[in-house]
Amino acid sequence: MIKETIEILEDEALVDEDGESVLSLTVPAGAEGRLDAWLASQVAELSRARIQALIKEGRVTCDGVAIKSNGKPKPGQVIEIVVPALVSAEPVPENIPLDILYEDSDCLVINKPAGLVVHPAPGHAAGTLVNALLYHCKDLGGVGGVERPGIVHRLDKDTSGLMVVAKNDAAMAGFVRLFQTGGITKEYLTLVHGVPPKASGTVCTLIGRHPAQRKKMAVVARNGKQAVTHYTVEKRLGDITLVRCRIETGRTHQIRVHMQSLGCPVVGDTVYGRTAADNRLPHFPARQMLHAAHLVFAHPVTGAAMDFTAPPPADFLLQIR
Repeated sequence: MIKETIEILEDEALVDEDGESVLSLTVPAGAEGRLDAWLASQVAELSRARIQALIKEGRVTCDGVAIKSNGKPKPGQVIEIVVPALVSAEPVPENIPLDILYEDSDCLVINKPAGLVVHPAPGHAAGTLVNALLYHCKDLGGVGGVERPGIVHRLDKDTSGLMVVAKNDAAMAGFVRLFQTGGITKEYLTLVHGVPPKASGTVCTLIGRHPAQRKKMAVVARNGKQAVTHYTVEKRLGDITLVRCRIETGRTHQIRVHMQSLGCPVVGDTVYGRTAADNRLPHFPARQMLHAAHLVFAHPVTGAAMDFTAPPPADFLLQIR
């Protein structure tokens, strides 16, 4: 039960997919049966179950559009399967400094720097937050899973700020319940180009994979997950604006996609942003200006009230001055 729930909470960041491979097949005349079964018959190194999993992850497209496993192949269709590189299932401890704001026998609250990947993934087999946590917490291994011990939620590599980490199974279960029931308040500060249409408002949409650009997310009309972001304009700063966002959900790239949908992409965002506008700023942003600034929750084991704030790092503040 905990494992299934954690998979839902992990939507805050796309895995860095360096090292992945792409298989391309053109459906010939006479192809029969379900598409997943046909693909398994054509690609010896992938089982039908593995192909079904890749389809569920949106890694199988037909003529550029994500497909369903119960479809039937049609002659002339071009099927692409994106297979991520294998990652070691057991991360090793590494002596990487951590900015720990709180720690007890059950959990930690850390201030993650921009540039730190949360857990090992293709292209980042080491040097991650998980590697650092395994060194710092000697008995963390296996809490919530071997590959991502202690990780309850994620931040993008280039997003800075507050994260919680579970140190034992009881804390992991408690955090999962909090995320399921909306018991954790998460607020972010971001700098965006332009000005949102209102001084404060709520963006409520479905977010799913971009229909044509597989590595991007987008606001979609169907086949997405509900995403809710409340925003407040904090300060106008010439051509950019400081915005506070409180998220009810944790979808992949949620704030970045929602700000783009308002016509105000996040400063420094190379995926959803405006590179030309970034180039005109007095200080070129080396990463997206997004910072997890405030966390409020009840302790996952004791129930004690917990409230943490982390000021934005220097590169963020440089854009404000």
